[in-house]
Amino acid sequence: MKRGLLGLAIMAAMLAAAPDQAGAQQTIIDTWPDIKAPPAPALKPVTVDPATTALLMLDFVKQACERRPRCVASLPVAKQLLAEARAKNMLVVYSFVSGGTMADTMPEVAPVGKEPAVQSGPDKFVGTDLEKILREHGIKTVIVAGTAANGAVLHTSDEAVFRGFSAVVPVDTMSADSPFIEEYVAYDLTVAPRVATATTLTRVGLIKF
Repeated sequence: MKRGLLGLAIMAAMLAAAPDQAGAQQTIIDTWPDIKAPPAPALKPVTVDPATTALLMLDFVKQACERRPRCVASLPVAKQLLAEARAKNMLVVYSFVSGGTMADTMPEVAPVGKEPAVQSGPDKFVGTDLEKILREHGIKTVIVAGTAANGAVLHTSDEAVFRGFSAVVPVDTMSADSPFIEEYVAYDLTVAPRVATATTLTRVGLIKF
């Protein structure tokens, strides 16, 4: 009996002295301050065919844009892109957030005529006719502009690629709550498996029609 108790005591002492393997292993959170950000991805010039390209104007509505100073600041260049797309008779598709309507669109980039719109969460393909609209117009490439960068822009761009489209993302027309969020989205679009090979990161001044 004494020998058994002694064995248990020794085992308990050994366990107490052994390091906690789960606690000892460093996570990305532990090493966060030591990680150096990679170089910024290069912005590339791109030429699109207006007949097979659509401009997606995502969530440029007061509920999403007015509360983000970076979205408000992006409106002039988004307006420029929109005007250039319309001048080439490109398909323009809008989105708006749950609980809102297209009437909530910021006036600088408001829809005209019968430009279609979809209502959804971050991925504008989910539960909408977006893919059907694009296919019916023979679209092969989408230019994705909007807010938030880490919501509508990222997830809709990714899903477009997964559904067989090419994506063009002008960084000066995407916005988020902070520059860091826009930074990691831009980086992700250029390194994510499958997405990176079908996505062009650019700016409005580098897009030719």
